[in-house]
Amino acid sequence: MIKPELEFVYEASGDLGAPVPIGETPDGTRRIIPIFSGGRVEGPLIQGKLMGNAADWQLTRSDGVTVADAIYALETDDGVIIQIRNKGLRHGPPEVMARLAAGEEVDPALYYFRTVPEFIAPTGKYDWMNKSIFVCSGARYAAGIKLWVWRVT
Repeated sequence: MIKPELEFVYEASGDLGAPVPIGETPDGTRRIIPIFSGGRVEGPLIQGKLMGNAADWQLTRSDGVTVADAIYALETDDGVIIQIRNKGLRHGPPEVMARLAAGEEVDPALYYFRTVPEFIAPTGKYDWMNKSIFVCSGARYAAGIKLWVWRVT
């Protein structure tokens, strides 16, 4: 048996816009969360800023689980553009999720927020991002987000 390990890649923080409701659909309630430019990416393996004109296309299922599907990009401090598609799940006890929805600051240890980011980097310095699996834990705030990303070794 080979047990995978995790290598910390970066912490990202960013500002989010007000949710844009799509409404009830056969598979749940859909909404769009705009992602603004200027958020930072800081880590031992990469540094840069989040680019704007991006969004998280969310679905909240009947069981209360929010399915995230965010597509955005980062520009590294050395000028390389990397596309990211980050898919995952957020859920927790109903009272915790109600506080989060109301804009309260909630300890991220009280709810589950995990994603699997996929990177599309150009050939060169960041090509290693095309060749690994990554996992992420997150925290949601009233108008922002914080993500911690690890590479599975």
